[in-house]
Amino acid sequence: MSHGPAQPLTAPASGPLTGVAEVPGDKSISHRSLILGALSEGETRISGLLEGQDVLDTGAAMRAFGATVEKHGGDWVVHGVGVGGLLEPEDVIDCGNSGTGVRLLMGVAATHGFAVTYTGDASLRSRPMARVTEPLALFGAQAYGRSGGRLPMTVVGASDPIPVAYTTPMASAQVKSAVLLAGLNAPGETVVTEREATRDHSERMLRGFGAQVETERTAEGHVIRLQGRPTLRGRDIAVPRDPSSAAFPVCAALIVPGSDVLVPNIGLNPTRAGLFETLREMGADLTYENPREEGGEPAADLRARFSPDMKGVEVPPDRAASMIDEYPVLSVVAACAEGTTVMRGVAELRVKESDRIAAMATGLRAMGVEVRDGPDWWEVDGLGAGGLPGGVTVATHLDHRIAMSFLVAGMAARRPVTVDDSGPIATSFPIFRPLMEGLGAAFA
Repeated sequence: MSHGPAQPLTAPASGPLTGVAEVPGDKSISHRSLILGALSEGETRISGLLEGQDVLDTGAAMRAFGATVEKHGGDWVVHGVGVGGLLEPEDVIDCGNSGTGVRLLMGVAATHGFAVTYTGDASLRSRPMARVTEPLALFGAQAYGRSGGRLPMTVVGASDPIPVAYTTPMASAQVKSAVLLAGLNAPGETVVTEREATRDHSERMLRGFGAQVETERTAEGHVIRLQGRPTLRGRDIAVPRDPSSAAFPVCAALIVPGSDVLVPNIGLNPTRAGLFETLREMGADLTYENPREEGGEPAADLRARFSPDMKGVEVPPDRAASMIDEYPVLSVVAACAEGTTVMRGVAELRVKESDRIAAMATGLRAMGVEVRDGPDWWEVDGLGAGGLPGGVTVATHLDHRIAMSFLVAGMAARRPVTVDDSGPIATSFPIFRPLMEGLGAAFA
C-alpha cells in the first residue's frame, strides 16, 4: 500500500485524560491468526482482529496464496489450504509498512517451490531483509533484491526443503517466527536457538493449531523445536488487546495532570509486558485489575493515573526484547520524570520503520531535552512533571510509533507539538485519534 499525502497533526496541552480506552486487538497475534488460519485445514474464526492496514495487508497476502479470508459481521473467517498447500501468487505481494508481515510471509512461502516478489512503502523498502533471507537460505530458498538486501525482493522457495538448526544473531521474534513458519513445510525437526527469549506468540499459537513445538532453556540459550509437516486445524481465536497500542493511552495518562484511564483486557504475555514493569519501577501509578487468561494468554485491565513523582531508571538490557516497540513512548515518559533513564541493548531500534533512536532523540532535543545515544543505547535526562517545553514540529519518517509518541508528548508539554505526518498511524492503531480525543485529548 502506498502512502498518500502527508497529514500533519498537532497535540496541544491536554486537560485530564479520563475514561475507558478500548484499544485495538494485538497486532502480533492478529498477523499470526490470519497466517496460521490460512495454513490450517477447515475454518478459523477470529474475533477482535486488529483492522489496521498492516494486518489487512497480511490478510490480502493470504488470499493471494490461495486461502479464503473474509469478514463476517464483526469476525474474520479464514478457510485454509493446509500446510504445503499455498498457491503461487499471480502478482506482487505488497506489505505496506509492515516489517512483521513481510518477514513472516517470507518464512511461510520459503519452503514452497515457487517465486514470490515482495514490496512495501518507502519505509519498508529501506529496511534490511537479510536477517530473514539468510536463515531461509538454509532451507534452500534463494532471495534476489536490491542492494543491502532491501525490497522489492523476489524469494524463490525451496522445492525440496530441508529442516534447519539456526541460532539467531539478534533478539528478533520476526526472525525466529519466519524460520519456524518455514519449518512447517520442511520434513523432520527445525530448531531455533535464541540467546535471549523473544515474544512467544508464534510458539503458543502453533501449538494451539496443532503443531508439535517444544521449548527448553539450555546453556546455549532458549531452544525451540518444531516438528515439520503437521496437520494444522482451524480454530476460534479471540485476540486480546494490544499492549503496544495500550502503551500510548497508559503513558499519556501517567504524564498528563489529573488523568485516570482504564485500559481493559490487555494481553500481558511476559514476553510483551516489559514496558509496564519498567513504568512501575519508575514509580508510575499503574495497577493490574481483574487478572485472567484469554486464549492461552495472560490478560488484565490496566489502570493508569497521573504520576508526578516518577524517577529515571536503568532498563535492564535483557528486558529489551519484551518492550522493543515501546522505547519511543518510554523516552517521552522519561523526559517527564526526574533524573536519567538509561536504555541499553536496543540496537534493533536502529532498523525499525525508522531509526527510532535517532528520530526520538532529534525531536526531544528540539524540545530542550538532553539525550545521549550510541549504536545500541540511549539516555534521556528528565525535566520532571510539567517540565517539557514542546513548541516544535518533528519528523516522523513514516513511522507510526514516532508519530504517536510525539503526540503523547504534546499532551503533556507547555506548548503544542506537531508531527509532520500522522498518516502512518493507521498501520497499527487506526482509532488512535478518536480514542485519545474520547479520553480528553484535543488534536488540531
